[in-house]
Amino acid sequence: MLKFQGKTALITGSGTGIGKAIATKFVEKGASVIILGRRKEPLDEAAKGLEGIISQNNSGASVKIFAGVDVADESAMTGMFDSLKNENINVDYVINNAGVSGPVTCFANAPLDEFKSTIGIHLTGTFWGSVQALKVMKEGGKIITISTFFTEERPLEQRPYRFRSPYTAAQGAKNRLAEAMSWELTDKGIISITTNPGPVHSDRIYKTVYPKAASEFMRVSGFEDLSPVEVEEASKELLECILSDGVDADGIAKVAAKLANGKDVTKVTETFTKLLEQIRTLAGKIQNNTSHMIANKEFLSQGQVAESVLNLCDDEIAKILNGKVVPGDRVFYPVRPHIGTVAPGVHQPDFGGKVIVFTIDATDKADAERVEFLAQHVEKNGGRAACFISESTPKELQEYISGKCHTHIMDIKNPEEVEKWLNTAKTNHGEVLAVIHVTGKLPEISKLTELSRAGWEELTEKFITTPANVAQRALEHFVPGGGKDPRLYKDAKGAIMIIGPDLPTGRKVSGIQRAQVEVFRGALRPFTTTVNQELSDVLKSKIRMFTIFPGTVTGAEPSNQRIAEAINFLVSDSAASSAEVIFCVDESR
Repeated sequence: MLKFQGKTALITGSGTGIGKAIATKFVEKGASVIILGRRKEPLDEAAKGLEGIISQNNSGASVKIFAGVDVADESAMTGMFDSLKNENINVDYVINNAGVSGPVTCFANAPLDEFKSTIGIHLTGTFWGSVQALKVMKEGGKIITISTFFTEERPLEQRPYRFRSPYTAAQGAKNRLAEAMSWELTDKGIISITTNPGPVHSDRIYKTVYPKAASEFMRVSGFEDLSPVEVEEASKELLECILSDGVDADGIAKVAAKLANGKDVTKVTETFTKLLEQIRTLAGKIQNNTSHMIANKEFLSQGQVAESVLNLCDDEIAKILNGKVVPGDRVFYPVRPHIGTVAPGVHQPDFGGKVIVFTIDATDKADAERVEFLAQHVEKNGGRAACFISESTPKELQEYISGKCHTHIMDIKNPEEVEKWLNTAKTNHGEVLAVIHVTGKLPEISKLTELSRAGWEELTEKFITTPANVAQRALEHFVPGGGKDPRLYKDAKGAIMIIGPDLPTGRKVSGIQRAQVEVFRGALRPFTTTVNQELSDVLKSKIRMFTIFPGTVTGAEPSNQRIAEAINFLVSDSAASSAEVIFCVDESR
C-alpha cells in the first residue's frame, strides 16, 4: 500500500486543484511531499490534510511548504532548490504542474505582457524548475510534466485552441521540452515524461476558462447596445457574479453602477443581467460540446489525473515511457490537416506597387543569404522589400543584409518600434502586402539543460515572444483598432508569415539537436493554427498567418526557392481558404 514510502515528491502549484490531488496520492502511498505555490493560505490548508493522512498511515513521511514561490520567479525557484540542497534533501519525483489560464481572448486582443507571463509560468517555469531540481536529484529520478492535449499533434494535424494562443504556444513547447530533456538527462539516469490528461473537472475550467471563452464570443459578436470594449470591461467584473446555483443580483447591480458612465443604471443592470445569462448559457454549451466528444461524456477527476501521474513514477513504466508525451486524451477532436509540405503552386504574382516587409533575427550567414534571396524574389517581380533587422543580429550579418537590400536596424522586441517601422514602410514605399518574420536558426547548444536562465530566456524571446510581437503588430497594421473592435476584421486582407527555425543540417545530426529545435517549433505550431482559426472562424477575416519550417528530418539543406513559392501562395486569394497553415516545404512525406 505504501509503494512510495521513503521517497520524496515535489509538486509545483500544489495548494489547490490537480497539484493538491497529486500530493494527496503521494502521501497516501507513503511519500514525503514538498508543496509550493504563490499563496500561503491554500498551502497551509493542504498541508493539514496531508499531515492527517501521514498520521493515519504512520508512514513517517513529512510535508514541507514553500509559500510565495512563483515558478516563473528565477530567484524564488533557485533559492528553494538551494535550500533543499543545503538540507541534504533528495527529491525523487518532480511534478511540473503549476499553470495559469493566461488571457482568454483573440490573439489580436491579448496583451503582450500577459502573453509573456503565460510563457514564463508554463514553459520557463517548467524549464527552470526542472534544471534547478537536478541539484537535488539522483539517478532514477523522474520529472513528470503536465501539459494539454490541445497542443499534441496527430499525423499531419495540429489542434487549434481558440482564444488561448499564449497557453497553447507554451504547452506545445513544453511537450517537446520534455522530449529534449529525456535525451539530455540520459547520462544522469533521470527520466522525463509528459502527460496530456485532457479535460479535467476543476474550478479553473468551470469558473474561468469556459466563462472567459463565452465572454470573448460575446465581445466578438456584440451584445445589444454595448460596444466590444464595454462587453469586455463588464465581463471581467460580471464573471465574479456567477454562483453555483445562479447569479449574484446585488453584485450585478454594483457592477452596473460602477460602469454606467452616465447611462441609466437600472437599464444597464438589466443589460448586464442578460449579458451574464448569455455568458453562462454559452459556457454551458462549450462544456457540453466538449463532453460529447468523449465516449462516456465524462471529464477526468483530479484524483484520476493524480493516479495516472503516480503510475508514470513507477520505475518500470517510467523506463518504458521515458521521453514520451502520454496522451490521456480521450477527446475525439477531428481537425482539418493544418500541417502540409510544399505550399500549393500558384501563378507568379506581380508584386508591383506593393511592399513586403521582412523582420529579421538572423543567427548565421545562411539566414542572411535567405533574406537576400527572398528580397530579390520580391523585387524582381515588381515589389519592394523592406528589411528590418534586429539589434541582436550579429554585426557582420547586419552589414551583409544592409548591402543587399533596403534595411533599418531596430529593436524588434519592442512593439512600438515594430509598429513605427511598419507605418514608415507604408508611408515611404506603398501598401504593405505581407509581413514576414525570419526567426533565424537555433544557435549551437550543447544542452538546453545546461543553459543559464538568461540564455534560456534569449531563446524563448527569439523564437516565441518576438514572432508573436511581430505578428500582433502586423495584425494591428492591417486592421487598425481591430484588437479592441473585432468587427473591423471582417473581410479584411493581409498576410503574415513566420519562417523558422530550421531543422539542423548534415549527415550526422543527433537526436539531441533535433529535439532542441522541436521545442521552439512545438510552440509555433499550435500558436499558428490557433491564431488562424480565430481569424477565419471567429473574426471572419481574410487575413492569414502561415509558418514555414525549413529543413528535413534527413538533414538535407533547405531550399529558399520553395520558401519563395510559399510566399507566392501566401499573398494569393487561395491562401484565405487554405486549411493548411504550416508548411514543411522541404519534406516530401
